[in-house]
Amino acid sequence: MELSELIAKIVSVIYLSAALGAVLNKDYYRRILDDLFQNAALTYLMGFTALILGSLMVNYHNSWTKDWTVLITILAWLALVKGVLIVAFPKFVQRYSRPFLGETGIKFVPYVAAFLGLVFGYFGFVH
Repeated sequence: MELSELIAKIVSVIYLSAALGAVLNKDYYRRILDDLFQNAALTYLMGFTALILGSLMVNYHNSWTKDWTVLITILAWLALVKGVLIVAFPKFVQRYSRPFLGETGIKFVPYVAAFLGLVFGYFGFVH
């Protein structure tokens, strides 16, 4: 359970920081999203990072239980799959990411990230 709480704390801070940044600095984050798939090295680095973090989390926290810790396992597998897809099929990911990277995404995604950050924060810091 300690590992679950540690991961929840880290994920909470990351999601809440990104959500706050996206809400307060919309233009800056819009530029980031515009540049995301324009730079091949950045795209590869993003996928490689997701692949490493997903692999580490899957290897150390692959716990399919009936409590909140399964959220971390699901997040780990999603990160691993995301990393594989970005590294192996960057154009595919770019094509299907467009709805999340456009104007609708820049308005909607930060609130999803904030919600997830609060959920993981609850389980990491309060629970």
